[in-house]
Amino acid sequence: MRPQPDEPLAGQESVWAYPRPAVAEPTAAHIVIRHGGRLVADTRNAVRTLETSHPPTYYIPQRDIAPGVLRPAGGGSFCEWKGAALYWDVVIDDKVLHRVGWSYPDPTPTFQALRDHIAFYAAPFDHCSVDGEIVTPQAGDFYGGWITSRLAGPFKGGPGTQGW
Repeated sequence: MRPQPDEPLAGQESVWAYPRPAVAEPTAAHIVIRHGGRLVADTRNAVRTLETSHPPTYYIPQRDIAPGVLRPAGGGSFCEWKGAALYWDVVIDDKVLHRVGWSYPDPTPTFQALRDHIAFYAAPFDHCSVDGEIVTPQAGDFYGGWITSRLAGPFKGGPGTQGW
């Protein structure tokens, strides 16, 4: 059952206007991730993926991720649109955030913009922001969308949304 989309307020995007299948587009939004007092990533060169009912997922160029914080996590998954994903740990001093990032080293032709970029779940970090606004992580333990006040939902990910 498809839920009733929220009416977007002025300046908002409705996630129900996003396409399916998903698309990737460059964004100049200022994306910042911090944890444990350290900068993990800072970019204005991200790529965001958009898919019906999902908040955007932001893929950060590897060059804009702090040196030495990434470690391959092992394992992977498969997206019908993007291809095979690899997972990443973030290591800050003696703290390891396990499998908090993922990337597509050989994305499908439609998603070539994701090559050499890594997306991160927002929930494990102390600070994730888009243009200075702290994000709310997309609900659930699989999707990696970042919710801001600029989005109208409802958003897939929580209990009862699997069939959307």
